[in-house]
Amino acid sequence: MKDLLRSQDLLKSDVEMLLATASEFASEPLKASNLLANKTVAIYMSKPSTRTRLASESAVAHLGGTPIFLRGDDLQIGRGETIADTAKVISQFAEALIIRTFAQSDVDELGANASIPVINGLTDYDHPTQALADWLTIREVFGKDISGRKFTYFGDGNNVTTAWLMMGAIMGAHVVAATPEGKFAPKREVIELASKLALESGGRVEVTSDARSAASGASVLYTDVWMSMGDPEADRIEKEKALASYSISDELMSLASKDAIFMHCLPAHRGQEVSASVMDSPASKIWRQAYHRRTTIQAILYHSLRGELKGRI
Repeated sequence: MKDLLRSQDLLKSDVEMLLATASEFASEPLKASNLLANKTVAIYMSKPSTRTRLASESAVAHLGGTPIFLRGDDLQIGRGETIADTAKVISQFAEALIIRTFAQSDVDELGANASIPVINGLTDYDHPTQALADWLTIREVFGKDISGRKFTYFGDGNNVTTAWLMMGAIMGAHVVAATPEGKFAPKREVIELASKLALESGGRVEVTSDARSAASGASVLYTDVWMSMGDPEADRIEKEKALASYSISDELMSLASKDAIFMHCLPAHRGQEVSASVMDSPASKIWRQAYHRRTTIQAILYHSLRGELKGRI
């Protein structure tokens, strides 16, 4: 597999390899510091970023390379150059391309036309680099044996929900998405595909509108912002009202397992999708999650450049 375009493309063996390597990079960041010596990696972002940019640029640097950061208006795409032509040009100058943008179809087209690995740093559909950082954090806390554990996401059925369900299904976990019914629920095709992956792995995918039931006995309570970049401002009042009962509070945490942790992909809004008391509590693992954005992107680059990801496509 040349590219990492979607979470669903990974085999469990790929994920295990990536997590193992990322764990090594966490303790020894420069263990492969010559991999990209005198080489470059393009990082193209049409959406603002804190963690993805810092993680991507530092990952490239730790591998010995030079990151080339490109904003949306730095390229000729806005003036009519095709995505396919852009992919071919970038392939002449960089060893890999990390992209954070809106449309999944743009990332797919880049992957189809680039001769170098293309890594999805976030789209409106999926967030695979985040999901890998999530699972490395989970593994550090709970170990490899996740039997009997439940991992629950609360809130909007967005790109993070897609990544959460897909990666959990691949790992054979019991993953839950607690969202409102209707327009803010995960897409039907996401639920169907994640359920299919869970059948293969022995996992379980559950989607519910009952936040208290979803929290009951859970080992992880995870959430994201309610208004993502690109969401229509006209939806704000309706969306905030629909998601109010999915805010992670001390009461919701009290329903979880005794060793439960809180996770958030950040940025966060204390007092909205999570209370300050939960976010800043000892159970919160958000800073370790954020740290692992670098270690996991470093691992993705390492194995992609060596041609070691098998994938299911």
